[in-house]
Amino acid sequence: MSTKYKFHDPDACYFVTFAVVDWVDLFTRNVYKDILLESWRYCQQQKGLLIHAYVIMTNHVHMIISKNSDTLLEAIMRDMKKFTSSKLLEAIKKEPESRREWMLSLFRKAGENNSNNKIFQLWQQDNHPIECGSSTILRQKMDYVHENPVRAGFVEKAEDWTYSSASHYYSGKKSLIELSYV
Repeated sequence: MSTKYKFHDPDACYFVTFAVVDWVDLFTRNVYKDILLESWRYCQQQKGLLIHAYVIMTNHVHMIISKNSDTLLEAIMRDMKKFTSSKLLEAIKKEPESRREWMLSLFRKAGENNSNNKIFQLWQQDNHPIECGSSTILRQKMDYVHENPVRAGFVEKAEDWTYSSASHYYSGKKSLIELSYV
C-alpha cells in the first residue's frame, strides 16, 4: 500500500485536492457550492478544521487545511465528504437540474463499482494530501490554489473568482468562509 499521499503528521498543514467522480462539472450552480461551504463551517465549528486557503472549481476542490482539535484530518475529510455527498445528491434530485438523470446515473455506476459505497459515489476516494512543511511549499500551494480559475480561463485575476479565498488575500475582501492564517 502506498504511503506517499497520507496525513502523516497530525499537526501539520496540508494541501488537499478532492474531485467529483468522472470529473463531472457539478459545481456550476451556486446552490451546490453553498452546500460545501455550509459543511466546511460545521467542520470548523464542531471538528476543529482550520481552512487557510480554498478554491471550488467546477469539478474539484483545492484546500490548504490543518486542525486545532484532537480529531484527525483524515476523519474530518471523510465525514465532510460523506455529509456533502448525501446533501449534494439530495439537492441534485430536488433542484431544477437539466443534467439530473445523467449525473445520478454516473454516481450510481461509480457507487456500484466501489464496495465502500451503498448506492451512490459522488467524490473520488482520495484527498491527495501533501504536507506544507515549509513556507516555500505553503506559498507554492497557496498560489496554485488561487491561480486555478485563472489557469482554467474562468477569470483574468484570481481575486475575481467568488468561490475562492484569493479575494481575501489579494484585495482584502471578506471570504465566504472563515480563514485561519498559518
